[in-house]
Amino acid sequence: MRIINIIAYILVIVGAVNWGLFGLFNFNLVSSVFAGARTVGSVIVYTIIALAALWLILSPFITNGVLWLKNKSAE
Repeated sequence: MRIINIIAYILVIVGAVNWGLFGLFNFNLVSSVFAGARTVGSVIVYTIIALAALWLILSPFITNGVLWLKNKSAE
């Protein structure tokens, strides 16, 4: 689960940076990369980022309040 959590954090950070760019400069990074906000590539990226955010919300409930970002043996 550690790798999934790290990937989810990276994806959520990408989504946050995209929203920040859009809010500050009216520039949508994802839609500029995929040549439109409603292209197949953009919709896939938006969906994956949304699923990553949902995972980060639900993961602590699945693991009894723990969101693992490091190996258990490293504690």
